[in-house]
Formats: sequence, structure tokens, C-alpha cells
Amino acid sequence: MIAQGEHEHQDFKYQISDARKIARSISAFANNSGGRLLIGVKDNGHVVGVKSDEEIYMIEQAASMYCRPEQQVKFELFNVDGKTVLKVDIAEASLKPVKAPDEKGLWKAFYRVADENVLASSMHVKVMQHQSQLRDNDALLSLSPIEQQLIDYLSTHGGITIDGYMRLAHVSRRSAEATVISLCEMKVVDLTYHDGQCLITRT
Repeated sequence: MIAQGEHEHQDFKYQISDARKIARSISAFANNSGGRLLIGVKDNGHVVGVKSDEEIYMIEQAASMYCRPEQQVKFELFNVDGKTVLKVDIAEASLKPVKAPDEKGLWKAFYRVADENVLASSMHVKVMQHQSQLRDNDALLSLSPIEQQLIDYLSTHGGITIDGYMRLAHVSRRSAEATVISLCEMKVVDLTYHDGQCLITRT
């Protein structure tokens, strides 16, 4: 696992000293498709080890007190060259978005992109909320003209921002967001982060 390095589903932590900060990592993985933390490992993959009881307490505090809704995590201990590495598995949340306090103490949703935790865009938060509300609704929906226009555009372009789509379709932000939410629900489009922007892309 360490040889894989840090990636979308794995993060190294030298130690846990701030429950609020680690809650952002839990939020990011839970809002994506899950992931794991390896505690006692430096960013370069060097194993330094941890005192597992202290780390487990801090992570449990992060998952229960500083994640909304509360998240369940699983722990596993490994002995690497006489040093203890703690693996923390975070499952994809069934109810999204999962929020955690940012540096100012404001509750925000985070998302895992490559090897970083980023603030989820407002559009992405709305999609997550809508998908959680309609998780059990499998009804087929017919495409409206502006939905079809977006799909046609994405067939020949890599992606588009919500502002770009508003200009393309000559619609309000509310209409554009409703369209994107609907198409995400149908799994026709997805939201992708690229160069600090949230892009609408084809699935």
C-alpha cells in the first residue's frame, strides 16, 4: 500500500494532532468513493510509526464529533520493521454531503481529487444533496432541449463550467443547475475537478 504512494483513495499522515483537520480527510473520502489513511507514514513513504491508542481516539473523535453526518471508520494495525502503522478505512457515505469544519470553523463539504482534499464546489454539493434525496428513485426521465444541448456539446468538447453552460444555453443559473443535477441523477454527466475548476463532463 505504501509503495502506491498517495492517490485519490489513499493519504499518508505522519501523525494526528488535530481532530478537526483529520475530519476534512474523512469528509473528502466519504464524499468521493471512499479511501484509506495510513497513519505513521511520511509523505515520502518513510515509516515512522504511531502510538495507536492516541491516534485511534483522535480519529474516532474526528469521525463522530467533527463530521456531519457522523461517519463510521475501521481500523487495522500493521507492524512494519518494528513500527506500528495504523490503517483507517473510510467508506463512501450513504448520505452526502459529509461536512467538516474548515480552518475558520465553518462547516464545509470536502472532496478527494488526486492526492488532495479540496473544497467541494457549490454545484457538486447540490448534486450530492439531490442524489441522496432521490437515491431510491429509478424513474427514467426524458431529455429536455437544454439537457440535450448540453449532451451534444459534451460529445465534442471535454467539459464545461456551470457559467459556460449558462452562456451556451442562454439560461439562468437556477435552470442550468437543475439541468446538471437531473443529468447527474441519470448518470449521463458527472462533475470533474480540473485546474481548480469544477467541470461538467460526460460519464
